[in-house]
Amino acid sequence: MRNLLNEIFSEESEIPNENKILPINQDGYLSAGEIVKWSGEFESVYSPIYVKSQSGLERKYLGKYPLMSEKEALEVLNAAVSAYDSGKGIWPTFSVAERIKCVEAFVAEMKKQRDLMVNILMWEICKTLQDAQKEFDRTIDYIVDTIDALKELDRNASRFVIEKGIIGQIRRAPLGVVLCMGPFNYPLNETFTTLIPALIMGNTIMFKPPKIGVLLHSPLLKAFQNSFPKGVVNTIYGEGEKVIAPLMKSGRIDVLAFIGSSRVADILKKQHPKPHRLKSVLGLEAKNAGIILKDAVLSSTVKECLIGSLSYNGQRCTALKILFVHEDIIDEFISLFIKELGSLEIGMPWEKNVNITPLPEPGKSEYLTNLINDAINNGAKIMNPNGGTFNQTVFYPAILYPVSAAMKIYHEEQFGPIVPIVAYKNIETPLKYVQDSPYGQQVSIFGQDYKQIANIIDPLVNQVCRVNINSQCQRGPDTFPFTGRKDSAEGTLSVSDALKVFTIRTLVAAKDTDLNKSIIDLIVRERKSKFLSTDFIL
Repeated sequence: MRNLLNEIFSEESEIPNENKILPINQDGYLSAGEIVKWSGEFESVYSPIYVKSQSGLERKYLGKYPLMSEKEALEVLNAAVSAYDSGKGIWPTFSVAERIKCVEAFVAEMKKQRDLMVNILMWEICKTLQDAQKEFDRTIDYIVDTIDALKELDRNASRFVIEKGIIGQIRRAPLGVVLCMGPFNYPLNETFTTLIPALIMGNTIMFKPPKIGVLLHSPLLKAFQNSFPKGVVNTIYGEGEKVIAPLMKSGRIDVLAFIGSSRVADILKKQHPKPHRLKSVLGLEAKNAGIILKDAVLSSTVKECLIGSLSYNGQRCTALKILFVHEDIIDEFISLFIKELGSLEIGMPWEKNVNITPLPEPGKSEYLTNLINDAINNGAKIMNPNGGTFNQTVFYPAILYPVSAAMKIYHEEQFGPIVPIVAYKNIETPLKYVQDSPYGQQVSIFGQDYKQIANIIDPLVNQVCRVNINSQCQRGPDTFPFTGRKDSAEGTLSVSDALKVFTIRTLVAAKDTDLNKSIIDLIVRERKSKFLSTDFIL
């Protein structure tokens, strides 16, 4: 393993031609329908992948993007505010059918960029080729499903309600200007699970790509420009303190859609001068636990826990980040886990059947090493051969046992390839862990006794938002609600829920009189209003 890690990076000439990448010099940003040429400072982007050269290992240069200042950020904000125009703009007053048509045009343009964007995903965040393709395709599917969900929502609203002498039509209306910021681990899919529903419901968008994964969105600037009216989608780049803080402090951001850490989310929310007017849609940290009961089917349980812990190097909010294993089966579980871990392939993201790839976050290997050393100093051991060995950004997974509350890894979300294992005797131990945790996203239970599983489910559903039985934690399918309790989330994201979270129910009402019925009838029959309408979208 050490020899493999020492030779993990190759020379430029050894990289397959179809996977090579040319620098992406993004020298513009989208504002008010124009791609504005940038002549100021740039941020250089380097891949987590190193390339051998005569002078040693060098990180692969991928390109650059603008480092905007407060001035440009506020100019872009003005474009979004003007496009919304207090709800009078073209986009918020478009019919649902017109907005759907624009999003469909965008999807058609986006599909043309698949191969390029998949390759950028591999180089920028080291997602495997297969996973990068899945992320792109799943994002397309999500947009299509969102369109279908909106059609269904609009069909249900295309009728009048008469209640206690009042005629009314109830629809969902946009909230205003939405600031969208996604995470590096799913820079396309997770970002678009907020951006697309916010957009299609009539809001205007301020979009800041994640710092790691920023170049991925460069091929879409033209698609956004050509598919939507001016000012509907706008992009900003740069350091958060310089470009995001002024936006929040302006008080003109109506919705914050942010996926990241609760620490950053709290800072952003506090900067807004009118917090009661700010709607927040947040996907934050999680420390999802796996609870392995003593009657668990170990062959399938170990495989689920391995994938749940180490898929994409454990860099998922839904990853299993701590495992509680009954003491009667702990030795067998760890032995099988180590065996399964040994079958994982380590390499570059374009290589076939690879599982372990470089970590994109700066200093991540050192951070993970510190967690391991802290655990060892407090009584844990690395159970698998070569666990925790690393070369630059490539980190071989480590299984830690026995883990206790005295260790940082017991509490901190590692967001990387470390698997902490705790032995328990009484089921109250893992239940109390979930109860005391500041996070409340998901949990997984592995076992066969339906009575015991039922007894565990009931307290857990009041602590987390999804309980998985004999399977890893996960987001999908996208029609299921995705959210969290405590410090893990605000708002619910699913195909249908997201459409609602970026809107508010609004209605037009009138007393059931002949005059009012005549007014409403004429408005509807002559199609004088986009809101007051019985048009049915097929």
